[in-house]
Amino acid sequence: MPTSIIVISDTHLHKWSEVHPEIRKAVSEADIAVHCGDFVREDVLRGFRTEAKQSVVVHGNTDPPEMRRNIPYVEILSVEQVKIGITHPAWGGPEFPPEDLISDFEENVDVIVFGHLHETLNEIIGDILYVNPGQAYSSFMVAATIAKIYVDSDQVSAEIVTIVPAH
Repeated sequence: MPTSIIVISDTHLHKWSEVHPEIRKAVSEADIAVHCGDFVREDVLRGFRTEAKQSVVVHGNTDPPEMRRNIPYVEILSVEQVKIGITHPAWGGPEFPPEDLISDFEENVDVIVFGHLHETLNEIIGDILYVNPGQAYSSFMVAATIAKIYVDSDQVSAEIVTIVPAH
């Protein structure tokens, strides 16, 4: 059975309870939950870690200084035979080629998941799968999105899921 990984980023909320219920449920049901930074508040980080069976987190550029000191900038997650690099490229401007992210990692990775841009991406460039889950909150004209990644031995697949706003 494949390993399921939920990837979220850029929650930009004050409390974990403000995160959409479908996102919180996805985090709790996944084998591994990854947050690519910009929690913004400690309560969101705590809630994410509590809800997840296994959590992997990196900090973002809008996270408070103390949070940035206590959470790594990059992580590498090994799942079966796949290495997943995780980052929130605060050095990036509004747009940059995803391949620029390779330099964030000291070893070769098969997948790079990242936040910061609030734009979804699910694309293989070269030999690397790049996944940006978008933003984990709804804003004017932009729905919340998350990524689901499945790893089975050395095979990886990913999909972007749009979260319908709660009414």
